[in-house]
Amino acid sequence: QVLLVESGGGLVQAGGSLRLSCAASGRTFSAYAMGWFRQAPGKEREYVAAINRSGGNTYYADSVKGRFTISRDNAKNTVYLQMNSLKPEDTAVYYCAGAYSSWARAQEYEYEYWGQGTQVTVSS
Repeated sequence: QVLLVESGGGLVQAGGSLRLSCAASGRTFSAYAMGWFRQAPGKEREYVAAINRSGGNTYYADSVKGRFTISRDNAKNTVYLQMNSLKPEDTAVYYCAGAYSSWARAQEYEYEYWGQGTQVTVSS
């Protein structure tokens, strides 16, 4: 079992920045690829970014490419999502997820563990 707890969400003006953190406990964090997903009101949850277990490879949805950066610190059992140049359309609940895999994953069904989510609201 892996417990994931997100933090760092909040209210920010358009153009601002936030850094989300996801702390993991339980099994060996470094054995898991990690991802960030988000769900806006009335919409399905969507993929945002993913990172492989070593942190050497990262992938992004087109909508956030160039603005968001995913990273991890395996010594701290934590994955991060740095979000810059935020837009109102980035408003959503953001979830981190873990997949027992060497490779980064982009599909929800590939992730076994999920956090409870953290709200990000971007005002215009």
